[in-house]
Amino acid sequence: MAEPQALGSRIRQLRRAAGLSQMDLAGQELSPSYISLLEAGKRTPSTEVLEQIAARLGCPPEHLLELVANEQPDTLQIELRYAEISLRNGDPKTALDTFSSVRDAAAAGGKDAVRLSAEYGVAQALEHDGRLEEAAERYRALLDHVGHGQSLVPRLAVAVALCRCHREMGDLAHAVDLATSTLEEARKLRLTPTVLGVELLATLVGLHCERGDLHRAAALARTAIEEAEGISDRKALGAAYWNAGVVAHRNGASADALLLLERALAIYSEGDDARALSRLRNAYASVLMQSETGDIAEAKAQLTRSAEALADHGSTVDLAYCETSLARACLLESDARQAERHAQRALELLGSGHRLETARTLLVMAGAQLQLGDAAAAEAGCERAALLLEASEADRQAASAWNDLGELLERSGRTERAVWAYRQSLRCLGQRSSLLPAAGGPVADGASATGPADRHGPART
Repeated sequence: MAEPQALGSRIRQLRRAAGLSQMDLAGQELSPSYISLLEAGKRTPSTEVLEQIAARLGCPPEHLLELVANEQPDTLQIELRYAEISLRNGDPKTALDTFSSVRDAAAAGGKDAVRLSAEYGVAQALEHDGRLEEAAERYRALLDHVGHGQSLVPRLAVAVALCRCHREMGDLAHAVDLATSTLEEARKLRLTPTVLGVELLATLVGLHCERGDLHRAAALARTAIEEAEGISDRKALGAAYWNAGVVAHRNGASADALLLLERALAIYSEGDDARALSRLRNAYASVLMQSETGDIAEAKAQLTRSAEALADHGSTVDLAYCETSLARACLLESDARQAERHAQRALELLGSGHRLETARTLLVMAGAQLQLGDAAAAEAGCERAALLLEASEADRQAASAWNDLGELLERSGRTERAVWAYRQSLRCLGQRSSLLPAAGGPVADGASATGPADRHGPART
């Protein structure tokens, strides 16, 4: 570390060369006595103070910062921890400001490792605040820079986060490709099984589940559990159980799903990640509602606990998922008006960037509208949801949405239109007539959607 006297001596030389007094250099923000102590080597200024002094001296800040560069990592690390705590406590805006400040200071001080950590924090804060496009752009830039280095672990963390953004935006194909290629890289370098390796594998399980490839999702879920059992981190095992439970439920095995999710709950309850635990409760509640017993009361109790915690620690997306599940519970209790309110709140929280969950919420909203006697709005909601789901290549979920629309149309006596909707459902499932010749071109229905078969998402780790 440079001696404080070296910095003081340089400031004094530059001040005299600029023809400034200590009072001139102090300006409105500092005092002449502070400048005197600084030049005597009896004070170590902050980065902000040095930047002010450099501006008055007419020199680049680096000309002064280089003499206290070794002081910055500790200060910046403290700021990084503060930003991480802010993000963990559900304050992404404060976290974003702090991460951005640390990133800029680290860049000015040539601290590349700190700068990359802060840039990763900026992306996380943007994602937490629901600004997915911006977050994805930051994650992509980071993925290009972190490379392999001495370890792939940072690359795995960024890849998981970028996959998460693509999933929420409905770009499932891109997310699957990224997760698959990154996992292959890790295995070639023998960097799995690790905690992050299991997390990436669990992410891939969830992506295949969303796309409707349940066979592949189930196989990967088993692999994730096997790898998680081979490492010491309990949270990795909890994430593996979580996604395996989602796959089991979508395969129609609700009893197995509940058992796996209960195991995950037991593990997450041991830790201090209130946000992850709340999201897991949301998934568990969704399975409870659709299980053979249909325990709506217990599901709502879980969702209430989840909502309370997410109000302090969750992101807008987390809260939207919870609101949608609460809407579904109210719908099952035939409280259509309350279901509509919860669904509307979820749509407001989601905004325009979360294609998959918006589609699922629209289907719940359609159910409420149907119970309230607004069949036209329900039909429009179902069709929009189906198109959104197809656009995300979640074909099985899209098929379910088109089928729901067909049932609505059939009930209202619009048989011809209902048949069209049922055909869209079959198309999403890959069904084509083997008896009739092709009609000479694609049907101009404009359909492309991703639909919600199961109403809760896999672990968004």
